Amino acid sequence: MARHINIEKERETALQASVAELADGRPIALPTETVYGLAADATNPAAITRIYETKGRPQFNPLICHMADIAMAEHYAVFDPVSLKLAKAFWPGPLTLVLPLKPASGIHSLATAGLDTVGIRVPQGFASELIRRFGRPLAAPSANSSGKISPTSAAHVEADLGQKINLVLDGGAAAVGVESTIVKVEEDGRLRLLRPGGIVTADIERVAGARLERPKKAAAAIEAPGMLASHYAPGAAVRLGATSVLPGEALIRFGGRAVSGEDAARTVLDLSPAGDLAEAAANLFDYLKAADASGADMIAITAIPMHGLGEAINDRLSRAAAPRG
Repeated sequence: MARHINIEKERETALQASVAELADGRPIALPTETVYGLAADATNPAAITRIYETKGRPQFNPLICHMADIAMAEHYAVFDPVSLKLAKAFWPGPLTLVLPLKPASGIHSLATAGLDTVGIRVPQGFASELIRRFGRPLAAPSANSSGKISPTSAAHVEADLGQKINLVLDGGAAAVGVESTIVKVEEDGRLRLLRPGGIVTADIERVAGARLERPKKAAAAIEAPGMLASHYAPGAAVRLGATSVLPGEALIRFGGRAVSGEDAARTVLDLSPAGDLAEAAANLFDYLKAADASGADMIAITAIPMHGLGEAINDRLSRAAAPRG
């Protein structure tokens, strides 16, 4: 079973133990403001392979590389003026920028799935401190079995991957609760949204001074994490846009609005009784796990508004409900 260290109570112990594991090429689970990540040295092919093996993740699905700060990021990737502007506005924070790799950058091609670009993020808090101490970027997808619900607590990680890794760092519940927003600035200056997430797209457009282009259909090529059609899926099937619930189904609702038939539901969870999308995002994966644990074969989910963080919530839900291969 993995060693569990509380970073608030034993911060220096956590840093030392983490650096030792990372230096030996072993992945660790660590908290970030978005979700918990499964982190390993992004320059070490053996370490990256262990991430894929631990998660059961297909190697054509690239990994986000986490940096301590913009200066470290500039060592590995080429920034255009708009990307640099976005980085200065939103880092550290839940924004990932897909950027061209510098020649001989040192980030291994296993982390980028062989692409000539890399997704880079600068996380807040402990994760950034650890990267600075370690001195190399960390490839860190979410710390869960591939395609399943992302973890927002150390307990989630331990229940899923606790037998497969040596170290789980506990930083409490993730504050944002959904993964980062992923943006790519094309050579012609167009901004493309590859994945909605923890930064509201309107804020990105305001800083960039340009509109974000959204994909008109599912992408054929995987350019960044979180683009697989089926992802973030519980064991139970998921039914979206529910206006009623059948006996024995689990119900996840929003805004404190009761749903017909909920008295016979196996469990009823409200993402935010007050209708707060930030609260709903923070609760999303935890509530999906709780609904799945209820034993229901179907999770019925009511409509979520599409504005603000609702765009990211609906993206995760649509992938959770997608047909599974």
